Amino acid sequence: MIGRSGNPTLNEETFERSGYYNGQETMTIGGTVNKSFMLLALLIGAAVISWVMYFNGYDVFPFMIGGAIGGFVLALIISFVPKAAPYLAPIYAIVEGFFLGALSAHYEYLYYGITLQAALLTMCIFLGMLLAYKTGLIRATAGFKKGIIAATIGIALVYLFSMVLGLFGVAVPYLHDSTPIGIGISVVIIIIAALNFILDFNFIEEGAQQGAPKYMEWYGSFGLLVTLVWLYIEIIRLLAKLANRD
Repeated sequence: MIGRSGNPTLNEETFERSGYYNGQETMTIGGTVNKSFMLLALLIGAAVISWVMYFNGYDVFPFMIGGAIGGFVLALIISFVPKAAPYLAPIYAIVEGFFLGALSAHYEYLYYGITLQAALLTMCIFLGMLLAYKTGLIRATAGFKKGIIAATIGIALVYLFSMVLGLFGVAVPYLHDSTPIGIGISVVIIIIAALNFILDFNFIEEGAQQGAPKYMEWYGSFGLLVTLVWLYIEIIRLLAKLANRD
């Protein structure tokens, strides 16, 4: 049975919904890698646009809000309708790119050099997780998957709870501050986000082995991008917290 992924966009039920059958063109790891690079290129391109606009005095707040909301809606649609991934995943990458570009520019304005640090750390962690998976150092066992899924859902609920309280002017203690506890929370979240890569790799590998339909390459690359974006955001937030302590 195909293993679950802690990434909410990637789990075994996805293959059941995809309705694949013998005789059609199937998913490959190489195809998924190529599409992942395509989505990443679209995201970076859009991010550069909103970044340049920010530092040229344009109001990019709509990009941040629109990107966050639009990205969330698109992610939900793709998650429940995998066949839409070839069409909506590129749009998601662009929308999320506008959001990340504006967000990164704002952090860069406050803390010079933070964006490059966050990007490099994100790439290093990604490559480290890929190496750990390929060498078998970290294995996507059933227990491992359940633990990461539970932790990821818990983090999502905390963020949701925080946003709801924020509407009423109430802040969740330590979640967003620069205290040792707040920094520790960010480190734990980053570890969970990084470990989601292991489950994503496993999902993609098993999808290719079991002959999932070709469009699942877009779905797999989309799920990988979701984890990458999440990790980057958590890292840049942690770096900002550390900078506030200086």
